[in-house]
Amino acid sequence: MGAVLSQANLRHVLAKRCSKSLSCAVSLWGAANYFACAALQEAALIRRQKLVVETAGTEGELETAFAGIARQHATAVVLDADPFFTTRRDQLVALAARYAIPVVYPQRAFVLSGGLMSYGGDLRIAYRDAGSYIGRILKGAKPADLPVQQAPKVELVINLKTAKALGLAVPMSLLGRADELIE
Repeated sequence: MGAVLSQANLRHVLAKRCSKSLSCAVSLWGAANYFACAALQEAALIRRQKLVVETAGTEGELETAFAGIARQHATAVVLDADPFFTTRRDQLVALAARYAIPVVYPQRAFVLSGGLMSYGGDLRIAYRDAGSYIGRILKGAKPADLPVQQAPKVELVINLKTAKALGLAVPMSLLGRADELIE
């Protein structure tokens, strides 16, 4: 859980660097992961940043959450790495575009679908590593004896076309650190 919170915290830092007037950030979490929000709220206090936490677990709750986010005049949203959100990628990207809200996503697939920015582990590597673990188990290794691993690579992907549509000037410091820029 520590690595997930660390990545979520860094997504908030990226949102602040991309939005000069980040007065209110919203962290959108899946209903199942809501317990982890306290650590993010503490980190926001240290950064002297207002953080509003929203949760969603159904398609209707996503619509309601984004409407509420827009009413709060949030200047950025950071999305949790929740499987529910992954299965609603196109809906989330469309909602962000409809409400013109910059969103920092946990996976590059959101950015490839038109989202602004992602920071998170490379799922292609994670799936490959999972296959390796399964192979070791099928060959007789005990799951309890296998080491727990974190994502070996965390990547920053920025969609410049979306940034332009949102009227954001992405700082050169972020552009220089990006693993991939989509134009």
